[in-house]
Amino acid sequence: MSERSPAPGGLALIESLVNTLDIEAGADALDTAEERARLGLTEEELPGARELRESLRAALLAHAGHPPHRPVTPLGELLARAPLVVTVHPSDGSAALAPSDTGPLLSRVAAAVAQSLVDGTWTRLKACEATTCHWAYYDRSPAGRGRWCSMQVCGARAKMRRYRAAKD
Repeated sequence: MSERSPAPGGLALIESLVNTLDIEAGADALDTAEERARLGLTEEELPGARELRESLRAALLAHAGHPPHRPVTPLGELLARAPLVVTVHPSDGSAALAPSDTGPLLSRVAAAVAQSLVDGTWTRLKACEATTCHWAYYDRSPAGRGRWCSMQVCGARAKMRRYRAAKD
């Protein structure tokens, strides 16, 4: 679990969704009514939300240079189902992509991905390389080469494993 500050803008929603599953503890926050309410989900939407979460995790692992954790529906296939519209602010003429319906999680995620593409931040959202973690985090390192959600936890564990392996 990361001690990092949340991802910027709409990426915070994606980071939050991916991090509803604590792989190490086996706890899924989507099982709680509070988390479903926070994300605007009904119980009927849970299978789709879980599918979206794991497709996002696979994309975030790819951002960090790692293969998918398991077979998933390609994220592009899911996002293609999300209707987006271009909004134009009347006072300054600025434009943005927005969900055509603010309810569905898929549309909100698609809008966040689209905006992060425009901002150039999409590939900075990654998943921790530790197989017992895969926690989403926003890589703020200057070179964009972060590997772990937390250097103090997952990074330290990986370095200790490599050290022990080299000693054997």
